[in-house]
Amino acid sequence: MNFALKRLSAYCEEHSSLPSSVLYELERETNLRTLAPQMLSGKLQGQLFAMISKMIQPRLILEIGTFTGYAAICLAQGLTADGVLHTIEANRELEYLIRKYIRKAELEDKIHLHIGKAQQILPGLGLSDIDLAFIDAGKMDYAFYYEWVMERLRPGGFIIADNVLWSGKVTLPEHDKDTDIIHRFNEQVSRDERVETLMLPMRDGLLLVRKK
Repeated sequence: MNFALKRLSAYCEEHSSLPSSVLYELERETNLRTLAPQMLSGKLQGQLFAMISKMIQPRLILEIGTFTGYAAICLAQGLTADGVLHTIEANRELEYLIRKYIRKAELEDKIHLHIGKAQQILPGLGLSDIDLAFIDAGKMDYAFYYEWVMERLRPGGFIIADNVLWSGKVTLPEHDKDTDIIHRFNEQVSRDERVETLMLPMRDGLLLVRKK
């Protein structure tokens, strides 16, 4: 991130609602205890997720890729009284940290954590009429996750996909393998007549998708 973007990001954070003390602690511990803390959603993206969730007021949220749980806690803020969020994380070493902060946020009855490979876990969840899904797992599987969710997303429901700009590499004339996977996913969604889309240059890029 160049200096001008850092200043803009800092200014936006100054003029946005502060994260809760639990989210502050979680961000700090993620920076201290994980090898890739930049994977955490962070203040602005987290507040955006909370806002979107509060506007939609979902009864059922699916998150594919939990990391340390920051986004899950933000997304859960808009759940209905009987709503639940299912989140899947492949890295078992992160389970203790995720559960610690779900407990601190007093969301143990709202957030259901599943540890393991998403493609193995998803069929057993029995989900339908999903209101909101957040895809932030292995990029090579984005196309699979997108289609799996679309089949179970209610009309008017939303999907958010993270990292769709891939450090800006998607704009280059030539792509490496990982960038090409992301670019082809973006093209796939942009051509999908079942949806409306909005791509935002927030952090590493967010793709918002609404099922018609």
